[in-house]
Amino acid sequence: MARGIEGSEMSTPRPSSQKKLPPSGSQSTKSQKSILGFFQKKSTNSPSPAPSDSTLGRRTPTSTLSKKTFTSAGPATTLTPTPSSDAPGPSSPIRVEQDAGLGKNKENEVVVVAMSSPSRKAKKTVSYVESDDDGDEVFQPIANNARKGRATKRRRVSLEDSDDEFGLDATTQEAMLEDDMDDFVVPDDSDSDAVVPQKRKRLPPSKSNKKATPASSPPRALFDDDDDEDIIMTGTSTAQQWTYDPDNPEPLNPRALSHPIKKTTSKIAKARPSASDPEERYPWLANILDADRHAPDHPEYDPRTIYIPPMAWNNFSPFEKQYWEIKQKFWDSIVFFKKGKFYELYENDATIGHQLFDLKLTDRVNMRMVGVPEASLDQWASQFVAKGFKVARVDQMESALAKEMRERGDKKKPAKKGKDDKVIRRELASVLTSGTLVDTGMLQDDMSTYCMAIKEIDRDNLPAFGVAFVDTATAQFQLCEFTDDIDMTKFETLIAQMRPGELLLEKSCISAKAMRILKNNTGPTTIWNALKPTKEFWPADITVREVEACGYFESPTEDNIEAWPPVLREAREQELVMSAFGALLQYLRTLKIERDLVTLGNFAWYDPIRKATSLVLDGQSLINLEIFANTFDGSAEGTLFAMLNRCITPFGKRLLRQWVCHPLADAKKINARLDAVDALNADTSIMYSFTSSLSKLPDLERLISRVHAGRCKAQDFLKVLEGFEQIEYTMSLLKQVGEGEGVIGQLISSMPDLAAALSSWKSAFNREAAKTEGILVPTPGVEEDFDNSKEEIDNCLANLDKLLKKARRDLNSTAIVFRDNGKEIYQLEVPNKVKVPGNWDQMSATAKVKRYYSPELRKLVRSLQEVQETHGQIVRDVAGRFCARFDEDYATWLAAVKIIAQLDCLISLAKASASLGEPGCRPVFSNSRRTVIEFEELRHPCMLNTVADFIPNDIRLGGDTANIDLLTGANAAGKSTILRMTCIAVILAQVGCYLPCTSATLTPIDRIMSRLGANDNIFASQSTFFVELSETQKILSEATPRSLVILDELGRGTSSYDGVAVAQAVLHDVASRVGCVGFFATHYRSLAKEFENHPEVRNKRMAIHVNDESRSITFLYKLEDGVAEGSFGMHCAAMCGIPAKVIENAESAAMEWEHTSRLGERMEVKREEGGVYIPLGVQSDVAWCLREGLEGVGERTMDVLLEAITGL
Repeated sequence: MARGIEGSEMSTPRPSSQKKLPPSGSQSTKSQKSILGFFQKKSTNSPSPAPSDSTLGRRTPTSTLSKKTFTSAGPATTLTPTPSSDAPGPSSPIRVEQDAGLGKNKENEVVVVAMSSPSRKAKKTVSYVESDDDGDEVFQPIANNARKGRATKRRRVSLEDSDDEFGLDATTQEAMLEDDMDDFVVPDDSDSDAVVPQKRKRLPPSKSNKKATPASSPPRALFDDDDDEDIIMTGTSTAQQWTYDPDNPEPLNPRALSHPIKKTTSKIAKARPSASDPEERYPWLANILDADRHAPDHPEYDPRTIYIPPMAWNNFSPFEKQYWEIKQKFWDSIVFFKKGKFYELYENDATIGHQLFDLKLTDRVNMRMVGVPEASLDQWASQFVAKGFKVARVDQMESALAKEMRERGDKKKPAKKGKDDKVIRRELASVLTSGTLVDTGMLQDDMSTYCMAIKEIDRDNLPAFGVAFVDTATAQFQLCEFTDDIDMTKFETLIAQMRPGELLLEKSCISAKAMRILKNNTGPTTIWNALKPTKEFWPADITVREVEACGYFESPTEDNIEAWPPVLREAREQELVMSAFGALLQYLRTLKIERDLVTLGNFAWYDPIRKATSLVLDGQSLINLEIFANTFDGSAEGTLFAMLNRCITPFGKRLLRQWVCHPLADAKKINARLDAVDALNADTSIMYSFTSSLSKLPDLERLISRVHAGRCKAQDFLKVLEGFEQIEYTMSLLKQVGEGEGVIGQLISSMPDLAAALSSWKSAFNREAAKTEGILVPTPGVEEDFDNSKEEIDNCLANLDKLLKKARRDLNSTAIVFRDNGKEIYQLEVPNKVKVPGNWDQMSATAKVKRYYSPELRKLVRSLQEVQETHGQIVRDVAGRFCARFDEDYATWLAAVKIIAQLDCLISLAKASASLGEPGCRPVFSNSRRTVIEFEELRHPCMLNTVADFIPNDIRLGGDTANIDLLTGANAAGKSTILRMTCIAVILAQVGCYLPCTSATLTPIDRIMSRLGANDNIFASQSTFFVELSETQKILSEATPRSLVILDELGRGTSSYDGVAVAQAVLHDVASRVGCVGFFATHYRSLAKEFENHPEVRNKRMAIHVNDESRSITFLYKLEDGVAEGSFGMHCAAMCGIPAKVIENAESAAMEWEHTSRLGERMEVKREEGGVYIPLGVQSDVAWCLREGLEGVGERTMDVLLEAITGL
């Protein structure tokens, strides 16, 4: 429609999208004067004379009919255009809807239809949709007097319900159009939401309207003026309200209206909600308070809730009230609100969706809104979760038909129905967070993500922790309680091992040191939740009461406490861990998933440092050695876990991660695992059978927890059954080749009897229907109520078939067929030439046929719909029963999964061992009294695929040689690589894998401790030197003679004198008192002289070739005996491009400092006089012996001291 002079255009409602609309070709010439006729009377090319007073004063008489009369009024025959001087106001969708209902002229009617109807290129335009009013009849016949001359379009789609609002692409729209059209358009829930109270009915033809409308009732064109007054404008077409002069593009000054008629009955048009911020419409959003009325700067402020004043509730429609009742409790969550076939986001959530993902912003009555199709909910929810948001999903608890059936039942009750009952019932279904995802479709990673609750108290001046954490995808709960050391070593190790995705902390009850550890060992996407003490972070007694009251564990014969899992029964007596579990339980309850997870009873104790059974890798070592994440970009590339992980099942990968976190420390168990690796590589048939059969196995560990929860799709349920059937088949193959005494034989023989558990499922339901249609259709005879319901549907269909045959016979036409059109199903489609009975209601039509409902057909279709609605509920019940029946054997399924996971891990170790290339060997474990680590021609296991010419080295620590290698060498000579390579080889050996060397002998190591690199920790307020000494302190306090310790460049974070002093003292204590094996890499060459005669320290260096003329170094990367000639820092500077003049000045200064330093002078002077230099460490130990006796230094230190003195 062409736009005319501004200021005269406000009588035509415009769509908010500002899209240009094609002119209508169906305007009635009888109901209004043509634009041509108007221009014949009045030329636009000549200036118009000033109107006379009589012309201005003449007005069509105003009707005193009610608003309801105007709704059905048609356009009058005589209309007078009345220009206005008021500024044009923006038309809201509500105003457009209202004008459409008034039906004042054909132009406006066309604008509304074109604007609010979605594109339907793939379908004919004749279709119907249910009204916005939930109270509308399911079938709405066309009035008999309206059968002729109808407009082509059969229905108008309301503006706020249009799919165009969601910015869907053509493919999505086409796919959704294939479904019934009522699902495409989402009806409003409540009459009170709409501006026009009447039901929207099909507009009758203009001829009928003309007859029914009194001549005194002119059509009304409404607009807003600055005084909020509505002016009645008379006019047939907006084309009569302006003229256009091509020589004068400026807008003409419109003529003032002499006596504007003030309409007091109409409401003031509202501005579009999407055009204003929610804070402007809701004052309580401008100054946010939580539910306890605390401002955001208050220390007790709770960002999860919002306060809505009592008076605000009075202004909400029932639908708004339903929304805000949920949103006020989940203010920090994105609330996806189910509305028909869409999930919608409102107000602030809509703004976020619009800004982050460019979802199209529109309106839902009084709220701004964006929406996404139901089919893509998981995709959009995943994107919000990935951005760090919590996502709350609100589902409809009934369909529109079920609501109507409920209301029909309510009419029989005397109680008066409230206004809120008009809204379709909705409830919070679940809340999704990145740390608690359960649906397999939303989980992006095979590895576990943990939600962890932490309780901390001070116990005898030491920190004590109770920790409970859960992998919600598998419903595996793990608990631990411990008193830690002052450095919180155990706690830091736990956090580094688990790296929780979500944390639950007691508000104001976590120490600063624990907070630093949490921040340093968690990722940027970790969600932090501060729970209120007692109210949300339950103490132990409340936790026990809640578990008992909710009946998670019930015994049919004994006290319910006997039904509790054994681990949880033990935890009842431990206050800290029970309180932590209480916080976890309360939080999972708010997410609506606690019952599904807790009732599985999958509880276990967790010990982060299993000193008795495993090699301890503390948090710092996991980071320094790049076990799970590299230090370059934080990914798994180049890590030990990536090298070992050849698992084919998701649950196998998760178990392997635990094996790497806790390598074995028992030589017998390690050798048993290595025997299994040998057996697998010797006979690859087991490996081949396992890999080929189970490579496409779904994540059964997660899926069986979904089955237990009763939230498993039919396709997933079928995958679970087929997965266990595949396992049963594979194990039968393995039994033929692999049963024996070893680990593999034990695993195969311990596999539970899956055949018995699966036998009842072979013919329980139609598998093809589950795969294609996504529903569980039980085999006849299995579910009686399902069979009865199906029979009722078949009867209804048979009656419909009879009716069709009867209609063909009565009307003498075989061309009559049933045709579905949206939800108006089974319409009788009759050729136009066939005459039908007068009591048939016409529903729709095309050029060749018309479609009708007869009274009998209407009843049959209604009956069929109700039976189908009941059948749908029975189908859901049957699915729940199937899940419950399958879950009865949960212990069997879980045991099978764990055995498959262990086999998968062993096969992964075998594959990793075979991929090492040559040379490769099986490690030999010694039980000698002295700790020993010996590797010949060892290569770095993680560099085999990336470095083709890696130079191997021999490593000898302990045994017949010194425990500590003091390693010196030039910068970048490979010292750190030697240190890391040794630690990785030890871990690999104790996990149960071959090593890339010619021979390997070692005693089982109980702990690996590392101090590598120079890193500060700004966020923890720790300097480089502070970090160094903190890590060193742990080594000195925790290391044992069976530990492997690596110290790299200790002391470089401070001045040279302080650095040398600290390094010397620490090396002496490690070598003399602790007695562990390991490396001490340094650039302080004076340490080599200081410890050259120490019995437990041996000097080693990295070989290099130096060219002094060109200041270049050739790194040989070979470990050899001796002390490095220097660090060759100037040569490295030259290789890096530092100017020669700067390097020469630096060399002069270095030479001067080295020969005049007091340390070098003291050591060299003594040698020249023929005296013996007594190291400071020896002098210190002698002084301690003289002062404190043997107790002052310890037995081991005394033995080492005597050896040192003998060496002098």
